[in-house]
Amino acid sequence: MQKDLSLKLKPSEAANNETVKDFIAKSLGLLNQQVTGFYRAKESIDARSSKQVWVNLAVKAFIDEPFVQRPTLQIHFQDVSKSEKKVVIVGAGPAGLFAALQLIELGIQPILLERGKDVRARRRDLAALNREGIVNPESNYCFGEGGAGTYSDGKLYTRSSKRGDINRILNILYQYGAEENVLYEAHPHIGTNKLPHIITAIRQQIIDSGGQFLFEKKVTNFIIEADQIKTVETADGNRFDAHAVILATGHSARDIFELLHKKNILIEAKPFALGVRIEHPQSLIDRIQYHCNTRDENLPPASYGLVEQVNERGVFSFCMCPGGIIAPAATSPGELVVNGWSPSKRNNPFANSGMVVQVAIEDAIAYFKKNNPDTATLQDINNPLILMHFQSAVEQACFKAGGGKLVAPAQRMVDFTNNKISETLPDNSYLPGIHSTNLSDVLPPFIHKSLQGGFKAFGKKMNGYLTNEAVVVATESRTSSPVRIPRDAETLAHPQIKNLYPCGEGAGYAGGIVSAAMDGEKCALFCSKQLV
Repeated sequence: MQKDLSLKLKPSEAANNETVKDFIAKSLGLLNQQVTGFYRAKESIDARSSKQVWVNLAVKAFIDEPFVQRPTLQIHFQDVSKSEKKVVIVGAGPAGLFAALQLIELGIQPILLERGKDVRARRRDLAALNREGIVNPESNYCFGEGGAGTYSDGKLYTRSSKRGDINRILNILYQYGAEENVLYEAHPHIGTNKLPHIITAIRQQIIDSGGQFLFEKKVTNFIIEADQIKTVETADGNRFDAHAVILATGHSARDIFELLHKKNILIEAKPFALGVRIEHPQSLIDRIQYHCNTRDENLPPASYGLVEQVNERGVFSFCMCPGGIIAPAATSPGELVVNGWSPSKRNNPFANSGMVVQVAIEDAIAYFKKNNPDTATLQDINNPLILMHFQSAVEQACFKAGGGKLVAPAQRMVDFTNNKISETLPDNSYLPGIHSTNLSDVLPPFIHKSLQGGFKAFGKKMNGYLTNEAVVVATESRTSSPVRIPRDAETLAHPQIKNLYPCGEGAGYAGGIVSAAMDGEKCALFCSKQLV
């Protein structure tokens, strides 16, 4: 007999499998030895009570019958080395990788073109970025094998359940090396230190199945005939013929947006969010969220999610990283972008999160009218790149304020709300270093004022959150793509270019590893139907 049970346990109880087994037996009125085994189906933390933190645990229990391990997804990957149908995939982030796997499953050969380097070679460029402030435009936290997700934390939580099969994506990641807990935790997380091994395993599967996986292939042109892309050209002079193209470049491929615009391929400005990274001591966030002086060793470092309306504008936390670090995420020299990530153990002493403000086209127009009054194209509401240019302009202003070498302008949190330059700055995780600055001189006024109001509201929601122990670091600007590439609702193809499939974060249809992976699979599926 098998039973699905829901248990409410203390953290120490939930962490011990024998204790969980005891609770299963007790809840069913059975002897302990009658429970032959169990596996965890869902697990979440309930810290709403100020007296006790609970773990909600859903289990599949086996009673008086042999225990069977959790069923896992079985996928048959075909040999596509001799497939007559070939699809070029531009970008090897989650959308591109999962699109490639889906095509292989369907018997179509993917030709995956990645502008950056493999995960191992990419690591050396990240070291130069952190230690010397040197930006390689083709190999950084955004560009390279695995995309931004590889070295950007590995959060797997998504609300995008209607976009595809979340459990399928999690099972594939588990199959290629993720820990089993990604299959049952409410907010699964892999960790930046473990993701590269998983990405490498997926690459090997693509190659072993007859797909092509090519690095340092920056796409520079599309040869279009009769409203279809016939050939994709790369910067090194190579040409790749294709029956279809899946465009999965990620949210920072500005040169691709510019190429599409130059070739009169329809794109649209897409509202996004921009702000800062804020970093607290992790112990402080633990005290606030778990209502204790010292976090229980059986609990993970605490996280939070915050949202507030300030003057009818959304202010919200983004990509919260418990036990993480702030990292430089610029993709070109002369700009300053920060992001956050956590290792699998989330054992760093700081907790950071993006704190961002909604940005509309009208905000960009007002910004350029004030700061670039002679540049008419940056004040045109019909310019599909206007929000991309706004994003870039703020990043460049922050770079100048930091003084170069990716040193970031920063301010203590209470000082930020009071427009006061911080005399000193706290210890922090940002390796290139931070420079005390009044961020009101750096951020657009509507961003700065909205964040001030948001921080004050968040301090009321989380007692102790608004503190000068926290540091505000500018700028968090790559929350999502500032451009959307349209696609037909019925075919997912571009309305002008019938064999072009805009995909993932860069096209404006996803917002994280899992949602991008699901969108990649969906685009591959729709693409395959058109190739029949």
